[in-house]
Amino acid sequence: MQRFTGKTAIVTGSSSGIGEGCARRFAAEGANVVLVARDREKLDKVAADLDPDRTLVCEADVSQREEVDRMVEAVADRFGAIDILHSNAGIAVMKPFEDTTPEEWRNVMATDIDGMFHCAQAALPHLKASKGCIIHTASVSGTGGDWNMTAYDAAKGAVVNFTRALALDLGKHGVRVNAVAPSLTESELTAGMLDDEELLAKFHERFALGRHATPEDIAGPVAFLASEDARFVTGAILPVDGGMSASNGQPPQ
Repeated sequence: MQRFTGKTAIVTGSSSGIGEGCARRFAAEGANVVLVARDREKLDKVAADLDPDRTLVCEADVSQREEVDRMVEAVADRFGAIDILHSNAGIAVMKPFEDTTPEEWRNVMATDIDGMFHCAQAALPHLKASKGCIIHTASVSGTGGDWNMTAYDAAKGAVVNFTRALALDLGKHGVRVNAVAPSLTESELTAGMLDDEELLAKFHERFALGRHATPEDIAGPVAFLASEDARFVTGAILPVDGGMSASNGQPPQ
């Protein structure tokens, strides 16, 4: 399929993991792809096997509004329009609440939710013009709590309701806003968890499909939400969790 030929998609946090997988999916379907993250070296590695005529690398920290504004300006200068904004960049702190420092709390909020605000506001004039769409990467951690992840869960909970509220505000402009809510997915963020065989087995017990996700598992639903097939979908939080949220929490029998 070439659903995005002539379209331009910004993907934040695209130097690895879900963001990289989604950027590659957009590129495979014909989009101009803008790779955005803080690590230029990793971005260049992702860009190396993409079409250089349809790829723009932007080193930017989404928690910093000035850097986001510069990134959006560079995209508009290069491709002339913005059709898709996939706000995916995120970080996590995994430790007990009493050990979480104010600085750690603020850093998670600055990237995981403030960054989405900055990107949406900076790109909005272009999205209005193109009748484009925004897809946020939320999480099952935004719809239910985890042990020892208060900052991340609070940020992802904010993403969930930010998505809904933004969909209401932007609908009048023809701009759709949705989110995916993945469960455990292969990424740099989850590498330590995936290396813990005992913990991983506990996770797999909770998935109806019996496994965790790959970035490609998330990329398909993101591409759907960005496509014309989802033209009447807005304000949705789409679980992409292998059936984890289908459970009431009781163990398998």
